[in-house]
Amino acid sequence: MTYTITTISSSILYIAFAYLLLKTDVSSKHVYTLLAVGILLRIAFGLVHPVGSPDYYRYVWDGKVQAHGINPYRYAPDDPALGALHSDILPRLVTYGDMKTIYPPLSETLFYAAYLIGGESYLGIKLLIFVFDILTLAGLTLSLKTLGLELKHVLLYALAPLPLIQFFLDGHVDSFGFTFLIFAVYFYFRERRSLAYAFLGLSLLIKPLALITIPLFILAEKDLAGRVKAAVIPVLLFALAYLPYTLTGSPFQALRSFTENWTFNGAVFDLLNMVMHDNQRARLVCAALLMMAYLPFLFGKRDLLTKVYASIFILYIFSPIVHPWYIGWLAVLLPLYPRWSGISYVALSSLTAFTILTYQQAGTWNDYPLVLIFEYVPVILLFIREISTSRQGAGRA
Repeated sequence: MTYTITTISSSILYIAFAYLLLKTDVSSKHVYTLLAVGILLRIAFGLVHPVGSPDYYRYVWDGKVQAHGINPYRYAPDDPALGALHSDILPRLVTYGDMKTIYPPLSETLFYAAYLIGGESYLGIKLLIFVFDILTLAGLTLSLKTLGLELKHVLLYALAPLPLIQFFLDGHVDSFGFTFLIFAVYFYFRERRSLAYAFLGLSLLIKPLALITIPLFILAEKDLAGRVKAAVIPVLLFALAYLPYTLTGSPFQALRSFTENWTFNGAVFDLLNMVMHDNQRARLVCAALLMMAYLPFLFGKRDLLTKVYASIFILYIFSPIVHPWYIGWLAVLLPLYPRWSGISYVALSSLTAFTILTYQQAGTWNDYPLVLIFEYVPVILLFIREISTSRQGAGRA
């Protein structure tokens, strides 16, 4: 109950904070003071055992498997072949222990590093999350200066409850990918395009969510050579990273099952599935709707940041599964592209804490239609209003 109350109440306060921040002049001194507060909060949350998610057990297990020279994609945690690695907590506390790991190679490398640092403790993974998030804040600060935007906007991410709770409390690892995504944006606008596309490829190796942005970068290039770089560098990096693991394991087996069957907090999907009573058909319709919404941004004349923000936003709208930590990929863009649709989404996603509450109390994992209505209706209406009334670039809310 405390987790749910804290998550939702802090998110309501975040909306009020964002409103005051965007309407008030804030000196650099005060920005850095508040940024220090955000860093201290990260340390405080990082020292607490995860509350809302047991996912870190999977990270630690994958790291332990690699520390013993085993391909993490070869066996499921419950496989008898790994019996010698069992301890009092692992893999007993790993959820879906009968499934092979789903995480991309760079995530797996970081799990290995976290295990070397902290063993079976959550502190190893949280230390790495802290280091990467500090780099993300640095990348955001550099990007704001490069784009000529106000430094105060960094606080939209630094003081947002979502990263504090989802990453520093519960230890989700999407934040590793934020670092690479933000530096991809930074190097892009610094005209260091090859480096930008390499960082974009690295973000895919944490979670391939940014795949939807690659066509945007390709079409933003003015010449053929630039478009080839934008297409080849991230995809080649992605493929080469997976290649060694395919020799002795099945890197995509669990991912295939995940994309075909898992559902949670997907507004459009849940509505379609309720009408169709067919999971796979509802997924296909959502994919078609996503493409219809995506193409106008892909071929339209809006600026790149608008397109990147919009593509990630609509991906969530039509996705069958949107855990709140996924929305961190949108939260980290808010300093560069502050929009109320994103601010509201980051805050209102906290309503999914009701699902965590009932899961912990009753052992059932449910979507609540009323939660979906309160979460998605405001943000979709705000997004439609923003897109229809403005074709301006970044820096305006």
